[in-house]
Amino acid sequence: MQEYLSGVCKRSVEVSRVVPLRQAKDLAELKGFGYGEQYFVEFRVGGETRRVVLATLRHADFGHDYFADRASVLLMQHSTFNALPRHVRSVDIGSFTGDNGRLKSLGDCCEFFILTDYVDGELYQSDLNRIRQTSEFCSLDEERCVALSDYLAGVHSVKKKDSPGLYVRRVRDMLGRGEGIFGLTDGYTVGSGHVDEKFFVNFEKMCVEWRWNLKHKAHRLSQVHGNFYPWNVMFRQALDFTVLNRLGGELGEPADDVSAMTMSYIFHSLQMSAMSGDMSGPFERLFLLFWRNYLDKTGDEEVLSVIQPFYAWRSLVLASPMSYPQLPMKVRVQLLEFALKVLKAKKFDFEILGSYLR
Repeated sequence: MQEYLSGVCKRSVEVSRVVPLRQAKDLAELKGFGYGEQYFVEFRVGGETRRVVLATLRHADFGHDYFADRASVLLMQHSTFNALPRHVRSVDIGSFTGDNGRLKSLGDCCEFFILTDYVDGELYQSDLNRIRQTSEFCSLDEERCVALSDYLAGVHSVKKKDSPGLYVRRVRDMLGRGEGIFGLTDGYTVGSGHVDEKFFVNFEKMCVEWRWNLKHKAHRLSQVHGNFYPWNVMFRQALDFTVLNRLGGELGEPADDVSAMTMSYIFHSLQMSAMSGDMSGPFERLFLLFWRNYLDKTGDEEVLSVIQPFYAWRSLVLASPMSYPQLPMKVRVQLLEFALKVLKAKKFDFEILGSYLR
C-alpha cells in the first residue's frame, strides 16, 4: 500500500492505518447485498495527513460476474466522479496483480479497485432510519429534503440534446443490464409465495412497452447522478453534504435520480405503515415536499409521464430478497403492487401517492 500510494502521490508517503470501512450496525441489519470491500487508509505525505478509501467490486450477481464487468463499472466511476458537483473525488483507478497481491496503477491486473477521498459524516439513510424507528421529525429533515431536491434540479439543468443515442442506451440499460430490471427479476426466487413467473412475464412486457415510449424522449437527455439514493448521500452539519458512487455514466434521464430518492421515502413509509396501518406520516410529507420543490425549480412536468418504469425498477431493487433479506413480506408485496399500478398510469400523480399504495 505504501509503495502504491507513493507512486500515486509521486513522492514518499508513510501509511499509518489500513482498516475495513464498515457501515454502522443499524444500517447493515436490513440491507443485505453489498457492492464490495472498502478500506479506510490514512497516510502522511509532505507533512500532511490524508485519508482515502480503497474500494473493490463484489464478484457475481447483478451483472458483475466477469472481471471485465467489474472493471467497466470502476473505470466509469473513476472517469465521472470528479465531473459532478459535490461528488466525492476519485484519486486513482488501480489494480491488484498476480504478483503476490501487489498494488499498482495498471498493468498485468487481475482485479480493479478505485481510490477516493475519504468523506466524513453520516449517511442520509441514518436520518430516514431514525424517523422510521422513532417517528421523530424536525425542521432539519424538511430542509435536507429540499436541499437534495434543489441539488438534483441543478444537476439536471445541464442538457445534452445532440446525443440521442446516449439517451436510448440509458433507457435500454435500465432494462437489460445486470443491475437493471431484467437482472433484478432474475434474482427473485419464483414460487416464493409473493411472486410467480406469470407476474414477471407481465411485468417485463409492460417495461418493454415503456422503453419504446421513452425512445422518443431523447430531448430529455441531461446530466445525472445515476444512483441518487440515501446510501449515497453523506451529510455533515446542517445542509453540508457530499454525494457518493455515481453510476452508469454522466448523462441520462432525470427521472432516474428523482425516482431513486423519492422511492426511498415510499420504502420507509411502507415499513412504518406495516406496523401502524397508517399510510400518512413524515415520509409522505417528505415525498410531497421533494416533488413539489423539484417541479417548482425545474418546471419539468414531462417527468411525470416518463418516471413510471424507473419507479418499477427501484421497486424491484427494494423488494428484492437479495438486497433486503429481512424486509417483511407484506412490504415486498406492496412494493411490487405499487410498481404495477405505476406502470399502468400514463401520468404519475404524486399528489395522490396513497392511491398507488392501497
